[in-house]
Amino acid sequence: MGRIVVGVDGSTPSLKALAWAQRQAELSGAELETVTSWDFHAWAATVPGAIVPGFNPEELAQQIQDEAIDKALDPDAAKKVTRTVILGSPAQVLLEQAKGADLLVVGDRGHTGLVATLLGSVSLHVTQHAPCPVTVVRGTTP
Repeated sequence: MGRIVVGVDGSTPSLKALAWAQRQAELSGAELETVTSWDFHAWAATVPGAIVPGFNPEELAQQIQDEAIDKALDPDAAKKVTRTVILGSPAQVLLEQAKGADLLVVGDRGHTGLVATLLGSVSLHVTQHAPCPVTVVRGTTP
């Protein structure tokens, strides 16, 4: 059995990537691992008042991942997923988690607005540096 790693950030393209990766895992008999990263320190430094007492960015990242899995997968498939949430930049975290994997799957775009300036180049970066094959699941254009 192999392992397929998929980047999940809650965006529509990442949901499509997750659904595609799950189908590929079923066809190949591979295990599926979802990976969500968070880097609150970089973001908080640029947004005044971002640090709120009691706010836990790791818990928020886990919640985003759990909700994405619930939206994209049926309950039986969701139970089989290995869920990973790691501090770090999205591209670096995905590259690290992809070591030893058979396939890395990402959506073609992440979030929009400010977040896109941090995540917009993830698919480009991982296709150039991944230690395994990469599939970029493209969305539809309006």
